[in-house]
Amino acid sequence: MTTATPATTLDARGLNCPLPILRTRKALTAMASGEALLVQSTDPGSVKDIESFCSQTSNELLSASNEDGEFQFVIRKS
Repeated sequence: MTTATPATTLDARGLNCPLPILRTRKALTAMASGEALLVQSTDPGSVKDIESFCSQTSNELLSASNEDGEFQFVIRKS
């Protein structure tokens, strides 16, 4: 995975499924193609959800990390 400087940050910490993925979809809709979105989440289910979402929507998952139960994803809008 490569990295990019996110144009927007989505704070989905404290939200449970399906809210992190729904808010990710909404945030990406408002962005231009090629821009990157940083998603912050504390929901362990968001790991698989974000991977599946990116695969199904052709958005590129640039990076994924977990630090002390906080997950961070950088997604490039297709």
